[in-house]
Amino acid sequence: MTDIFKDKLGEGGYATVYKGKLLSGRLVAVKVLKTVKGRRGRLSQRGIARGLDYLHRGCNARILHFDIKPHNILLDEELCPKISDFGLARLCPLQESTISMLEARGTIGYIAPEVFCRTIGGVSHKSDVYSFGMMVLDMVCGRKNLSTDLQRSSEVYFPQWIYNRLELEEDGSFQGTINVEEKAVQRKMILVSLWCIQTYPSNRPSMSRVVEMLLGCVESIQMPPKPNLSSPPRLALDTLVTLTDSSNGVR
Repeated sequence: MTDIFKDKLGEGGYATVYKGKLLSGRLVAVKVLKTVKGRRGRLSQRGIARGLDYLHRGCNARILHFDIKPHNILLDEELCPKISDFGLARLCPLQESTISMLEARGTIGYIAPEVFCRTIGGVSHKSDVYSFGMMVLDMVCGRKNLSTDLQRSSEVYFPQWIYNRLELEEDGSFQGTINVEEKAVQRKMILVSLWCIQTYPSNRPSMSRVVEMLLGCVESIQMPPKPNLSSPPRLALDTLVTLTDSSNGVR
């Protein structure tokens, strides 16, 4: 199709484009994506964490995003992460710790439990912390945290499975073969994520603390308590218009 990638048309930060020809004779452009390895791949979580910390502390009012997920993290030409899609965002005065919310908002599989169950705690910037934790678990393990085959969303099985592997010291690579250094980074990301998805907001770290943990060594991070992993029934979630189904991206 591309004659062993002989005709190079161009190259960008993400991919190289080659000229190709289909069996029908139609000419096409074939994009070959580049594999990102090493430190720049690790920095994406730190960059996202810093971005969220800025939204929560660096403005005149807290900006609560309420839809942190992989789809809403964009990369520039230097692979620097950018938080996007503020359609569900809310402002919260810096002097106030929680906000009132009449209906749940966010994406199934990333929604903090207090957003749909007020008895757990107040809705606050810690709700974004929860979503960040679920997203990083996605990134580390290379799989979605939501199964359409279950009547309840991802927390029923996905973080529980990961937590059990850590307890049994079965925290080997979730995505192929990795070296000792990469394994330590992977374990650190998982530990930070499990702290972020603690059921009660008061047990979750702030995003500034998350940044500190990501910059520190894995040995300094304690094993978090096993969260009471639960999620709202899918049928109940589907009745709320402000939710996004992560399987199809339709709001």
